[in-house]
Amino acid sequence: MPRILVAPLDWGLGHATRCVPLIGELRERGCEVVLAADGPTARLLAQEFPDLRLLPLRGYGIRYGKGLAVLSLLFQLPHIFRTIRYEHKWLQQLMAKERFDCIISDNRPGLYHPKAYSVYLTHQLLIRSGFGPGADRLLQLLHARYIRRFNKLWVPDLPGNLNLAGLLSHPLTEKESPRYLGLLSRLRPAVAASRYDLLILLSGPEPQRTLLEKHLLYQLQPYKGTVLLVRGLPREEKITIPLPSNIQVAAHLTATQLQQVLAGAALVLCRSGYTTLMDLLRLRKKAVLIPTPGQTEQEYLARHAEELQLFPFLKQKEFELNKALELATDFPYHHPFTEEDFEQYTGAVDELVSELNAASRTNS
Repeated sequence: MPRILVAPLDWGLGHATRCVPLIGELRERGCEVVLAADGPTARLLAQEFPDLRLLPLRGYGIRYGKGLAVLSLLFQLPHIFRTIRYEHKWLQQLMAKERFDCIISDNRPGLYHPKAYSVYLTHQLLIRSGFGPGADRLLQLLHARYIRRFNKLWVPDLPGNLNLAGLLSHPLTEKESPRYLGLLSRLRPAVAASRYDLLILLSGPEPQRTLLEKHLLYQLQPYKGTVLLVRGLPREEKITIPLPSNIQVAAHLTATQLQQVLAGAALVLCRSGYTTLMDLLRLRKKAVLIPTPGQTEQEYLARHAEELQLFPFLKQKEFELNKALELATDFPYHHPFTEEDFEQYTGAVDELVSELNAASRTNS
């Protein structure tokens, strides 16, 4: 029974939610899984797996300013590097107390250890900096230095020309040897009666999450259709302003609840986070994307999705509800991915567990 530590990044809830199917698959194969996170990420994992041990591991706590997000991140780089050193030291101390056979780190570069089989999960082999190809290449080389400290690289995307992350997961110059997992989603296709005309999924770092929420609530006041607004906050926080009876609000939804409301929603408004896109495609939903302003990855993913005719997008500063509804009506939604594309990760989990079991027999 391999002991596996799974630790997702706290940079939005998508890193945690895309780990959910991996955790479930590992448990199906008899592995003992321990989780590590804090804040909203920890609360989400605790909701999904209340019976699993959850270790407190400080997150990165990244915030985007109201201005250019790239500059905001630039000023936080010293803090990011300190957090990488902190999580590496945290893991060293943890491994001195208890033995893990494997570490699965979702975008946490410091979580590797020579005495454990270390797996790095990311869809960003190329990081879009916003400062041009030269800066992107520099960040790619820096990221690759960390990736090479791991035994295995897992990429949640498809290996061919038809893929979701484009150049992010298929850079033109690539020195690593990734194992593509296919698309990862904790949701399953389902049929449900129409319940909401509009489902709004908020997510991502502050203050942009709150800024978009306030803007949407103002735009929704004259709207007559049925609306569910999911705030993306895994704790109870009430909205203080009065809302019309056709608008319902939820702080957060479990995977089961999200699947039910998504299946019954005619249209979705949401960020263009990578995991959100995988969930929408799994359930074959129509959506209009609103990338986080200045977050270059989400801006690239939104453009790439529109080019593939998956989803249209509107910039936050240009967003108007009527414009979004018209855009959704006229857009030629295309669904090129199959159910098999969402099940490829099971083969990677099989390989990992087999390697861990073989190593265990050798050591014994």
